[in-house]
Amino acid sequence: MGRRRGIMSEGLKEELAKELGFYDVVQKEGWGGIKARDAGNMVKRAIEIAEQNLLNNRR
Repeated sequence: MGRRRGIMSEGLKEELAKELGFYDVVQKEGWGGIKARDAGNMVKRAIEIAEQNLLNNRR
């Protein structure tokens, strides 16, 4: 079984990491250097943005 390809673009991930305050870790150590909590918060924030976009597109 191979690794799954990520769904989020690199640009979105970088934007979220900057917003959440751990982009410096990504720059120094790569994505593998972030904490599981930070990764979870990044996914949570991406879902919030997607839900907000859905609501705005319905209007």
